[in-house]
Amino acid sequence: MTDKHLTQIRFDGFDLDPRILAGLADAGFSRCTPIQAETLPIALAGRDVAGQAQTGTGKTAAFLLVVMQRLLNTPPPPPGPISHPRALILAPTRELAVQIHRDTLLLATHTGLRSGLVYGGTGYQQQRDDLAAGVDILIGTPGRLIDYLKQNVFDLKAIEAVVLDEADRMFDLGFIKDIRFLLRRMPPPESRLGMLFSATLSYRVTELAYEHMNRPLLIKIETDKITADRVRQCCYMTSNEEKIPLLIGLVRGWDDARIMVFVNTKREADRVWGYLQGNGINTAVLSGDVPQNKRLKLLRDFTEGNLPVLVGTDVAARGLHIPDVTHVVNYDLPEDPEDYVHRIGRTARAGAAGDAIGFVCETYAFCLPDIETFIGARIPVFPVDPALLAEVDPRSRLRPAREDREERRDGRGATPARGERAKREGPGARAERSRASTPRRTSETRPVASAKPAEAASTAPVAAPVSTPATIPASTTAPDLQPIPPAPAPPARVRRPATSRPKVERAALTSRPLSPAKPKPEPAPATLTAPLVESTLEPVTSLDETKPKRRRRRRKPTENGADTTQANSNPLPETVE
Repeated sequence: MTDKHLTQIRFDGFDLDPRILAGLADAGFSRCTPIQAETLPIALAGRDVAGQAQTGTGKTAAFLLVVMQRLLNTPPPPPGPISHPRALILAPTRELAVQIHRDTLLLATHTGLRSGLVYGGTGYQQQRDDLAAGVDILIGTPGRLIDYLKQNVFDLKAIEAVVLDEADRMFDLGFIKDIRFLLRRMPPPESRLGMLFSATLSYRVTELAYEHMNRPLLIKIETDKITADRVRQCCYMTSNEEKIPLLIGLVRGWDDARIMVFVNTKREADRVWGYLQGNGINTAVLSGDVPQNKRLKLLRDFTEGNLPVLVGTDVAARGLHIPDVTHVVNYDLPEDPEDYVHRIGRTARAGAAGDAIGFVCETYAFCLPDIETFIGARIPVFPVDPALLAEVDPRSRLRPAREDREERRDGRGATPARGERAKREGPGARAERSRASTPRRTSETRPVASAKPAEAASTAPVAAPVSTPATIPASTTAPDLQPIPPAPAPPARVRRPATSRPKVERAALTSRPLSPAKPKPEPAPATLTAPLVESTLEPVTSLDETKPKRRRRRRKPTENGADTTQANSNPLPETVE
């Protein structure tokens, strides 16, 4: 590592508090980078700044020094019922927020300023308690900050300085509405200091700066290249099937390397990890589905050199300072050229050198011309040497454990492992779930037949045509009685009668078979029209049992307007006498 990226301007040449200079000495900083040398004199004078510089050039230290100096120059507000942070630093990702907090603790060791860290994914109650106890410098991501703000854990009325780090990434992740929500609850721009930093400043970012900042001064560290000068870039023209063998072959050929592999999707990150880990290369995955505690542990292990390879999405491409990264592999070329700049910026940081290799595959080959246009340089492309391809067994791929993935709020995250759902739900949950998922039969949805004889007689020919002949004797069936057509059955059970069958067999569906040659005589009509008194003295047939029961259910009005049942006023005992 060299010091060619540093200027001749020293930190002790600025009007900085001795306690801040002591922290810089502990960190080993004595000379400024170009972005620090341009930012410090303007921001220390109280002017808002929008800074753009290459990644890895010390933008974090630039705004931290200004924030701490401003807070040390002004007395703190009186304590109140809730916390009153004096400075707010916003970061788009959790890992970047953790890194800024770590740098703050290092530089503010001798100042006595209290710093707090708020981010999602873990430590909800602990972060809430620390924030409620009171902090001077609040660092966090927008989502959880707004959550605590709406709970009145803290307010933003005493904010003296606000910093937006990686502001363009805020737009990419959809945080712009949250940023405006927080900025509108702070003092006006004239009463606070505003700073905005990013490796790329788009038009929408500058529009946000001029909307919520007090006439910010735009600072750009112009270079011949957007990317770092000490990054050696190249690409391989490969097919989709050759990407895994080529990656394994390259990694095996690099000795004592610290490698970051970038992919575009979380699914592909798990796939690449499975082949690398299955072929003897110790690898970790850094993506949005990995629980936050494990993500921090993986970053720590990779930074300390315990992990040689880290596979990640663009979560790990912004603002993270991981020293001594020797190689960056763009397994998938990014569709946004700005992401390419941030990805390869993980190497060649702070004056070091590094290599950036890209795979120009069948899926993402169209991204290469846009990347070259954006960076203003041609990237050399080489064909794949068969000697670089490793022999890979397709069965060597490993699958990540389900507990290593975080459950998402929308339910599309990890699913419980086999047997875990049964433990959570209890012994009867599986049967209940199977009953709920099985469609009910048609017979189960029919209403239960009434036990009253009158209703059964009136509905028997339609609802249960097969059982009708058992209840109606043959002597009561008239020859001229038309059979009632059967009720439609489910399509799967319908059996159409053959054309050769006689019509007499169809009548058997609703009544007894009729003899066309010798029909039985019709019963006397007196049986149907006889008075109730006479019908009770005769032996009652099944049809005679039906008629009186129907007549008992008939209601007729009385003189006083009330309805009475005929069964209640039946003079049968008196008639018998």
